[in-house]
Amino acid sequence: MPTTYSLHKITNANDFGFSPAHYSRFKYGDGYVAADFGTALAKGFIKDHLINSPAQQFVVISSPYSFIPTATFTLKNHFVSTLNRWLAEHNRPILQETKVHRTITYKEDYGELDAAERLRLIGNDSFHIDREFLTGKTLIFLDDIKITGSHERMIMKMVDEYKLDNEIYMLYFAELVNHDIHPSIENYLNYYQVQSIFDLDDILNSKFSINTRIVKYILNYDHDSVCIFLQNKPDEFINKLYDMAIGNGYHTMDCYKPNLDYIKNQLLTYKINLA
Repeated sequence: MPTTYSLHKITNANDFGFSPAHYSRFKYGDGYVAADFGTALAKGFIKDHLINSPAQQFVVISSPYSFIPTATFTLKNHFVSTLNRWLAEHNRPILQETKVHRTITYKEDYGELDAAERLRLIGNDSFHIDREFLTGKTLIFLDDIKITGSHERMIMKMVDEYKLDNEIYMLYFAELVNHDIHPSIENYLNYYQVQSIFDLDDILNSKFSINTRIVKYILNYDHDSVCIFLQNKPDEFINKLYDMAIGNGYHTMDCYKPNLDYIKNQLLTYKINLA
């Protein structure tokens, strides 16, 4: 069985132990908040699990994704930097990294769903990992929040399928431990600071890291609002948005076609060759 560690344990729907506004900004790509979260998680993990433990070769594995990283990926970068500094200071092996590949993307907003709906949604997904690379190492699976445990069950299903016998840690920035609170509390956190597409401007003008959530949010938003939102956005952002979208196969999904076609046409207007 894996060892689960969460920095914040949610027992009260009105007091999370962290800022809901910061969490919401993090989910839409605020790199400053991701740095704070990743650093804090690493320090907590060191204090509670590593100080008195023997040296091990750890492999850090961010939450599964296909082409576009999740928000957790940016958190992971700062988690790794903080933990590596401690490991180096204590003459221990620095971290290695690998990726869990996933095969399916979906339009639904995961944060709105209850436990059964979440499991149905991701149950047909499949996760893949490099088994040989992991031999003899301790695995740290990293995610931002645990609500119902559906993703963790999918990870453990993969562990069983690959017959991994590694020591495993499941690390989360936050975990819902009061199950009288409905899983939709995740949706409340996700949208706390982002009530409309125009709330993204402040995040984009900060230290921004693109992720799956913001790409899907823009592609799925009201078309007229997207057209207004994208006015005066830098070429670099428009290009990144388009490349991330087609990299995840969103150009094959009818629900995203109107906004993605508009983005493509805007790039053509900028005389950027997409042929």
